[in-house]
Amino acid sequence: MAMTPEVLGILLILTMLFAIFIGFPISFILIFLGVFFGYLGFGDLVFYLMTFQFSGSMLEQTLAAISLFTFMGILMEKANLMERLFSSVQMALARTKGSLFVAVLFVSVIFGAATGIVGASVTILGIMSAKTMNRAGYDVQLAAGTITAGGTLGILIPPSIMLVVMGPILNIPVTDLFAAAIMPGLMLAALYTGYTLIRCHLNPSLGPVVPEDLIPDSMREVWIEFFKGLVPPVLLVGSSLGSILAGLATPTEGAAMGAVGAIFLTLAYRKLTFKVLQDALLKTLEITTLIMVLVCASNFFGAVFSRLGTPTMLTEYLMVLDLPPMVLLLMIMALIFLLAWPLEWVPIVLIIIPILMPLVVQILDQLELPLLWFAILVAVNLQTAWLSPPVALSAYFLKGVVPEWDLADIYKGMFQFMMIQVVGLAVIIIFPKIVLWLPTYLYGN
Repeated sequence: MAMTPEVLGILLILTMLFAIFIGFPISFILIFLGVFFGYLGFGDLVFYLMTFQFSGSMLEQTLAAISLFTFMGILMEKANLMERLFSSVQMALARTKGSLFVAVLFVSVIFGAATGIVGASVTILGIMSAKTMNRAGYDVQLAAGTITAGGTLGILIPPSIMLVVMGPILNIPVTDLFAAAIMPGLMLAALYTGYTLIRCHLNPSLGPVVPEDLIPDSMREVWIEFFKGLVPPVLLVGSSLGSILAGLATPTEGAAMGAVGAIFLTLAYRKLTFKVLQDALLKTLEITTLIMVLVCASNFFGAVFSRLGTPTMLTEYLMVLDLPPMVLLLMIMALIFLLAWPLEWVPIVLIIIPILMPLVVQILDQLELPLLWFAILVAVNLQTAWLSPPVALSAYFLKGVVPEWDLADIYKGMFQFMMIQVVGLAVIIIFPKIVLWLPTYLYGN
């Protein structure tokens, strides 16, 4: 086979996947391979392309929201608001079977909106609820599944960092992505809750009523505690997200409001010390740097790959097969799902999706559906992959904070919720209105 630029592009992708599987740092792989294969394919032009892509990524204003939303989430975590909310929901529902499952999922929706970091969500939910669940004699598999599934809602429920990154890549306003993700996020939370409550109703031993000593004497105190835990984070996230959705602020301005609000909240709860602020800023710097270097590297890598002409060649090849558009879409979803086992969401959103874009655009034209719908399908799909053994990182986050739970049990619990997510994904494919109703209602077509 002659070494045409298109064939070079296929070699480029295979080399990249091989290097990532071995365990090389993704950012450096992308830059090195981009320069090497780009130089082979089109000479000195690759250095101009690199400069252009890096400066373009750094000047993308929307991406400034990443550090601000991350900082807001980390401070909310430091203020211990979630522990307060969890204990009050648990007390309010104390006499209900499976009450701790509902408490975990309720808190995870609120916390998912406050921080888009799955690792942080799963870790905190595990620390907060595992001890109480063990004490109450809850089923380990169902408990582990609920905590990991609830924790992964953070990458879907706005203001999600993944959606902020996805916006510029797919050329979709982040406000549209936020509006489109709200209904699927709530639908998945409702499916999880329904599943746990039905299981506990059919078999009460899975989630027995909480022990008597944990049931409060006075419900008045519980409700006061509940509102103290619920109102501040909901007001903070609501004002930040609401101003973005209403068009009063850009995502970056809304994120800045949220970050300032989080500082005041942490102050009000007397949790803001110099050490806490320093830790939060350092953690924010780490996460933001990691994502931004990856964004620049993958933009450059994607540009080299496109310039070699391979995406166009692959699209033409698949179109010649003359498969129905829905079959092609399901093939793409299956590919993303499988790739999300070894890879995190960042390389998939930044590398794989741009590669597939020419094909996706053709499929969506035939289905007469917008790119926005596809973006949310990808987001839900990637969330599903956080729960799919054998690589699922959520399992390791949970095992880290609840060492007494067996990894096999955590996996079995996660698998149940992964299947619920696959059902959720199917529902969104069959009824696109779930995604499109709110953005259409807010912004027209």
